[in-house]
Amino acid sequence: MSEHHIYKKLEMVGSSKTSIEDAIENALAECHKSVKNMDWFEVVETRGHIVSGKVGHYQVTIKIGFKIEKS
Repeated sequence: MSEHHIYKKLEMVGSSKTSIEDAIENALAECHKSVKNMDWFEVVETRGHIVSGKVGHYQVTIKIGFKIEKS
């Protein structure tokens, strides 16, 4: 194993009718199905859909950092 690690970031968009936090959790859970070594996330954008003057759903764009295996 090397003395340093190499990371990559990918962008995901999660949504939820409940909350911003739930939208983040949904994106992380879906990403976890196919990406190993997830290490951190950063919120890039937050937005929502309005229905009849109220929040219909929240939408959050996040970048997820993960370590490249064997780096």
